[in-house]
Amino acid sequence: MSIGMNIISLFSGCGGLDLGFRLAGFNPVWANEYDKSIWDTYNFNHPETILDRRDIRKIKSDEIPNCIGIIGGPPCQSWSAAGAKRGIDDSRGQLFWDYIRIVRDKQPLFFLAENVSGILAPRNKEAFTYILSQFEEIGYRVSYKLLNAKNFGVPQDRQRVIVVGYRETLGFGFEFPEPETNVLTLKDAIFDLQAAPLSVKAKLDNYHDSVPNHECADLGFSSIYMSRNRVRIWSEPSFTIQASGRHAPLHPQASKMILVGKDKRIFDPNSPLPYRRLSVRECARVQTFPDEFIFKYKYIADGYKMVGNAVPVKLARVLASKIFEDISTF
Repeated sequence: MSIGMNIISLFSGCGGLDLGFRLAGFNPVWANEYDKSIWDTYNFNHPETILDRRDIRKIKSDEIPNCIGIIGGPPCQSWSAAGAKRGIDDSRGQLFWDYIRIVRDKQPLFFLAENVSGILAPRNKEAFTYILSQFEEIGYRVSYKLLNAKNFGVPQDRQRVIVVGYRETLGFGFEFPEPETNVLTLKDAIFDLQAAPLSVKAKLDNYHDSVPNHECADLGFSSIYMSRNRVRIWSEPSFTIQASGRHAPLHPQASKMILVGKDKRIFDPNSPLPYRRLSVRECARVQTFPDEFIFKYKYIADGYKMVGNAVPVKLARVLASKIFEDISTF
């Protein structure tokens, strides 16, 4: 049976990477995601893809369809600057080995893995170098680069490491596309979304009546949050969308925060409009999800988590389009 442009997705989350690859011409036929709070969202938005809900460590490679490519982002909390910083010694960091195991056994023409910038930190150099060597040992020519999503059609400062491997039989490696000169802004992303969001503390009792997922976390502001400015103006790209409603950036309708002491800021009392966090839908816009991509959740925290953990769709599409072009000539 021809595998055509069939790909599989590991550590899929809600499927931002999957959608970008689909838009570039690939066919995600199988995905794996263990977090049950994400399943409804993935199934709703990727109805053609089989979703395997098991722990990846318990899935044998021969249970996974043959494919031309493997995509996914092994969990990055242990590599994150804000995480435990244990890297490969953390059980989450070790999930990279399952990614490598499946690439080794399926031998696709390519793979793409995404991770946080912390994987390049000096403390992780030895572990990251070893991971790259393992991909090379199983027959892949590996390229990696730290990219800022704002240079690839995403209205957001978001630095992530992209690792792409091409099977040695292709005879060439992946070359990263050149950055785009036009940087999109918050105005490009959300200015037309003028409806007031629904304010939610935790569980949603009802949903926004006109804009799906236009719910906003109504939470306090910690001293850490108030330690730096969280407002980007309309003419700037957004701050990084994180996987937490508590740490979501503030809406550009308000003035930038005022520094009053070392690592201490306050809200400007003369701000023309009140301070509020971006809603889940606004965060999704910044992550370049189309409005028809619907996030399913009962707790507001799950909405922000899914959006913030995703690979921006447009970044995924740019990378996927380059891969599609490369392997179509093979």
